[in-house]
Order: sequence, then structure tokens, then C-alpha cells
Amino acid sequence: MKNQIVQASLQLCLQYGIRQMSIQKLVESLTISTKTVYKYFTNKEELLEAVLYRYHGEQYQLLEKLPVGENAACLFFTIWQTAIDKEYQINKVFYEDLHDYYPELEQKVNAVIGPKFEQYFLAVIHQAIDQGAFRDDILPPVALQSVLVLHQAVVRGGAFNRFGLSAQALMIQTIGQYIRSLCTPGGLKALDEHIQASLTTPIAPLPMGSSH
Repeated sequence: MKNQIVQASLQLCLQYGIRQMSIQKLVESLTISTKTVYKYFTNKEELLEAVLYRYHGEQYQLLEKLPVGENAACLFFTIWQTAIDKEYQINKVFYEDLHDYYPELEQKVNAVIGPKFEQYFLAVIHQAIDQGAFRDDILPPVALQSVLVLHQAVVRGGAFNRFGLSAQALMIQTIGQYIRSLCTPGGLKALDEHIQASLTTPIAPLPMGSSH
């Protein structure tokens, strides 16, 4: 039952935001009593902590299912395309509520899960460098931080909302362009072919010499 409570709470949080995810909505969705919830969690914040770990755990499982054998530059692109596609389906109020009303909990969870994700991302960047897909003069931690900042602006900051782009187009025009700037000529060729193959709506080929 504890697992069901966490999973149902996660779905409600992602759909309505954290503040709108009330214990009442939760018990109604599961047809259980309030007493059952408090048997496993002393308060909503404790439940939310479990929800956040579940959420990030699911995101990491998505990473583990990606095709690790492909060109690492293409894999790096796929990682962030998957992340944006996933987060575009989530009510942005979820992130706003977390940041505005539960900042200490957000920091606590990020301190635990952040290093695990960072290690994975850096390993992919180093793999791309070793394969000759990324330039060997880039600084992997700086490159990763640049992508993280872009990702934050794209899916949570609302900086690009006024352009009305789809998740796919926004990925290509922001993080995708930055990843292209990391590539060697060979890596860029493979990445652009990968991008074209992944498009649900064909667009004109990206210029080989452009990173903007």
C-alpha cells in the first residue's frame, strides 16, 4: 500500500502541482482512509520526499534504457530530448511549487540524487570525446553545466514560452544547437543525421558549419 500511495501522489503532483495534491484527493483516488496514509507518512512533506525520490528514480530508469551502444554525441542529444519530452507533459506548477514552497526539501533531494545523474552525464561526455565525436578541448563539467542551465530555462524558467515551439523544436533550437557546438566534424555529421532521423516533423537540414 505504501508503494501505491507514493505512486498515486506522484501522478497527482505532476498533474496538478504539489499544493493542489491534497491528502483528500489522494485518499479519494485510492479509495482508502486518511488514517491509512498517516500509517506510512507523518505529514505531507514526508510523503513529498518519497514522491521526489520516486520521480527521480523513474527518470534514471529512462536513462538506463537508452541505447548506450550508439555514437555518444547522439546519445547525449537523446538524453536531453527525452528529458524535455517528458517534462513537457508535466504541469509546470509542480516545479514552481517545489521551488517556492519546499526549497529545503528540493535542496535535500538534489544533494542526494544530483551526483548520480552528474556522474552519468559526464561519463557520456567523456565517451563522446574518446570516440572523437566531441572536441577534446572542451571541459566536460563546464559543458554539462551549460546544458543544465539551458534545460532549466527551457522547461522550468519559461524563458522560451513566447515562441510557441513544440518540445522537439525547442530542443533542437536550444540544447541541440549547443551540443552541436561541442562536436568534431565527424561527430556533427553523425549527430545531424541522428537528429533528422528522430524528427516527427521533417525540417530543412541543419547547416553543417553552424552552431547557432
